[in-house]
Amino acid sequence: MTQTPTIGALEGLRVLDLTRLLPGAFCTQLLADMGAEVIKIEEPTRGDYNRAFPPINVKESGSFLLLNRNKKSVSLNLKTPEGKDALRELVKTADILVEGFRPGVMAPLELRYDTLKALNPGLVYCAISGFGQDGPYAQMPGHDLNYLALAGAGRLFADREGHPVVPGLSIADVGGGSQMAATGNLGAIIARSKTGEGQFIDISMTDGAFSWLAYHGADWLFGGINPRGGERPFIGQAPCYNTYECADGGWVALGIIEDHFWERFCKAVDLEELTADQWPAGSALEAQFATLRALFKTDSRQAWVDKLEPADIPFSAIYDVAEAFEDPQLVHREMVQFVDHPVEGKIPQLGFPIKLSGTPCTLRSAPPLLGEHTRSELENLGYSAEQIAHMAETNVI
Repeated sequence: MTQTPTIGALEGLRVLDLTRLLPGAFCTQLLADMGAEVIKIEEPTRGDYNRAFPPINVKESGSFLLLNRNKKSVSLNLKTPEGKDALRELVKTADILVEGFRPGVMAPLELRYDTLKALNPGLVYCAISGFGQDGPYAQMPGHDLNYLALAGAGRLFADREGHPVVPGLSIADVGGGSQMAATGNLGAIIARSKTGEGQFIDISMTDGAFSWLAYHGADWLFGGINPRGGERPFIGQAPCYNTYECADGGWVALGIIEDHFWERFCKAVDLEELTADQWPAGSALEAQFATLRALFKTDSRQAWVDKLEPADIPFSAIYDVAEAFEDPQLVHREMVQFVDHPVEGKIPQLGFPIKLSGTPCTLRSAPPLLGEHTRSELENLGYSAEQIAHMAETNVI
């Protein structure tokens, strides 16, 4: 039974989020879910670009609503002296600052780490970028697909004909960026508790994606094998670890690696003659693929799930997104929750992937309206009503 939290795991931690779109937003939402106070700094009129990304719910983007709960929004024009001054005042109160600009953008704004460190020596400054702060690609533009391509993953996501495909998840953005940044921030905060000093964190989404090549990197580094999709056991080459279409057009995933699971599968489908040949090659490989493809075409997806569930093997239906939201395991794990929003109404949220027994993640507030907390945060910094009114009139906030 979940323990009622008295505090969040990161309660008392104050984070300034200057990022836009996906990687930074997912990182800071992880921190917010664990109890950190996250203040999202946005342009006064446009805000985070993700607010306008379709589909739109009422006025806000659905993806924005799924990436910005438990946060506050402060609108500041960082191209004005007053806006930069206000951010500097916020920096004095912060533990972490996360930004996702191309390297060098913060320099002409006089908001680089070395400048802000002088105001707050304990500040942890995390910069998320496509290729990192230095090197020949530092100034190149890119997105998830580009980072995966250059990290060597592009040819791993390929069909048996060798054609690279576009992965269905933003692997470099989230795995190489968001989660690496969250981990780095927490590590730096622990280090600060020992040294009293903050530090600069340079997160490259390409580096992060490259670091996930443990299995396939081993093929090359220790076996001299250059792995490609459809050519290695765990990326489409093996019939025992592959996907199959069923009679009704549904698909299933057979994820067998261990020989005892393969033996159970062969017995369950009356193909015991295949038991001794789990990893075929050459003509035997093509023959086994043909056998299994024909086999799964004989019945519906659900029929195969019902037939193979008692065999206790790594086997599952391949869901689409709509089906995943109804899956009993994910529902049981509370991976879909709801929150009331003042404009958008009762909106769904993707649940917390981190389960903490003593200080569970909590859904404390809906995603903020653009600039919703600007006045209250400026008042907390000591700005007068007259100063705030002037900043509004001059488009600083």
